[in-house]
Amino acid sequence: MRTLPALLALTAALALNACVAPVGPVEVTRFHAPDMSRLGRGTIRVEPATGQADNLEFRTYAAAVARELTRIGYTEPLPGQAASAQIALLTLERNTYQPQRSNSPVSVGVGGGTGGYGSGVGLGIGFDLSGKPKEQVETRVFVSIRDRAAAPTATALWEGRAGFVVRGDSPLAQAPLGSAKVAEALFKGFPGQSGETIQVK
Repeated sequence: MRTLPALLALTAALALNACVAPVGPVEVTRFHAPDMSRLGRGTIRVEPATGQADNLEFRTYAAAVARELTRIGYTEPLPGQAASAQIALLTLERNTYQPQRSNSPVSVGVGGGTGGYGSGVGLGIGFDLSGKPKEQVETRVFVSIRDRAAAPTATALWEGRAGFVVRGDSPLAQAPLGSAKVAEALFKGFPGQSGETIQVK
């Protein structure tokens, strides 16, 4: 039989897991060139794609992508060293929206009866007190790996996109946790099956 402290610890752990888990898996799609011999080796640097704002939020996601690139075999050039052989062009999209109710907050039910004492028509009214749906935050990242000497006009060696949606009050809606989650999913099983969309939990 579990003691009260043990039950409280278990409850807290389950609550924490529920807090950080995303609403649904991360959807990931990858594409790569037929020749994959240059992927996952040499030096690479994460840089903003054309039109991408280079702000603090972007740099948080760029750092998460850089960690995953290092994990799969790339290295980052040290400050003062020559430019990297490849670049990973990163685009970050973050959107916030408010879902709409799928039904009315007030429902009316009509019931009828025949015969016997008190027969007649009854009217029931129900109220949905759950409040409006929670604000949702959508995060999407796009990464294109190219040879630096031929970028940006050259065909990409590898491209991938990943995205997920969480409630606005979820820890994953914040950049530190969200960036790690989406980057890990994007590069899982790198380089992946070209053209295939997968769900990463």
